[in-house]
Amino acid sequence: MSSIGSYFNKTQDSSTLAFFRIGFGLLMTFSILRFWLKGWIETTYIDPSFHFSYYFFDWVKPLGDFTYLIFLICGLSAFFIALGYKYTYSIIIFFLSFTYIELMDKTTYLNHYYFISILSFIMLFLPASSSYSIDALQNKTSFSKVYKWNIDVIKLLLFIVYFYSGLAKINSDWLMEAQPLKIWLTSNYDLPLIGGLMQKTWIHYFMSWGGMIYDLSIAFLLIYNKTRVFAFLLVIFFHLFTAILFPIGMFPYIMIMGSVIFFESKTHKKILDYFSSLFHLNKIISSKKIIRDIKPFKRKKLAIVVLSVFFTIQILFPFRYFLYPGELFWNEQGYRFSWRVMLIEKKGYTNFKVVDKDSNNSFFVKNEDFLTEFQERQMSFQPDFILEFAHFLGNFYSERGIKNVEVYADSYVTLNGRMSMPFIDSNVDLYKQKRGFKHKKWIIPINESIKGF
Repeated sequence: MSSIGSYFNKTQDSSTLAFFRIGFGLLMTFSILRFWLKGWIETTYIDPSFHFSYYFFDWVKPLGDFTYLIFLICGLSAFFIALGYKYTYSIIIFFLSFTYIELMDKTTYLNHYYFISILSFIMLFLPASSSYSIDALQNKTSFSKVYKWNIDVIKLLLFIVYFYSGLAKINSDWLMEAQPLKIWLTSNYDLPLIGGLMQKTWIHYFMSWGGMIYDLSIAFLLIYNKTRVFAFLLVIFFHLFTAILFPIGMFPYIMIMGSVIFFESKTHKKILDYFSSLFHLNKIISSKKIIRDIKPFKRKKLAIVVLSVFFTIQILFPFRYFLYPGELFWNEQGYRFSWRVMLIEKKGYTNFKVVDKDSNNSFFVKNEDFLTEFQERQMSFQPDFILEFAHFLGNFYSERGIKNVEVYADSYVTLNGRMSMPFIDSNVDLYKQKRGFKHKKWIIPINESIKGF
């Protein structure tokens, strides 16, 4: 216990946390601006008439044209985080607004959106504006130290993301069949110089095994001082290369920026001091601040308890799939929020039949009457999407005079290059199946097992 207490009292230069705050804020500002300028707010959240929701969060919906206001608030709060202006309020507003955006439509789920939400939650408890911030200027006080655990919690989250992603790649499809990389890489035939190389089978296996080894080892290499520079160069190469090959948005740049936190504080301080002098901010900063040791942490014990619970959940939650029978990649029960990055290539065809039980009349639904192309594509192979849409159809036609509605799905799915197989039991009335976390018995099991984590 004394060792634990001693650890939580250790300090580190505050420049590391300041550097991370600035990088995080600027990347998030750019990310929101990019989303806006590409017109995705309208096409993703405003145009669709129906939105897939997370269980318990059905009430989180786009707000019509006011959805732009949510993005504006999120983008401004991200910029204020970078500046270190009213940091406590800015990070709270960013966390709430970004998480609201993430929850508006389940179709947009990405691992790095989830990462940003939980990272911003962690940052609620960190004194990230202790130095190199407008807050420090206005308060005329800059704190040279923060508690070491303030920085280590961010490192721990990055470690979990990388290591769990590596564990997930230890499966027979990824290592023995080089799937789904074999499918994705061959589609890059038109890339200059390397397009032909992407057609080689040995490249598919090399990248599959290399990706697994990279994810399992990179955090350890970043932690160890003698391998840190090599590891960071590897981080830059790996993520920029994947950004060229795959359309994965901001994720590579977020991970590159995040990996910088593993360097020593003197590195961060040199960089911050350089840019401060470049923009002539160093004179303003030095003339208007008093440097003190460490900022008093009023809620230190509460923060430690909350973050301890948080990381316990993060460590255990990805293994919840053990609670469900069947193949995880097929039924996806426990798949999300567990750092399973780019492991499956699924395509499906799902058609719905609505039956009037009283008259025994039936008809097939045109999915495109209710869903965008992207929504329909995502719905076609994800069981919880299929069930939610079936419930929507049942309610929709009940309100239009069909008193005794039944909804059935005719669904076929292909997984990682396999032949298309029946996915949903077409004899089950999905309208009567409850949404929730129980095992979905109406999913037809795949006739083989994918071995691994």
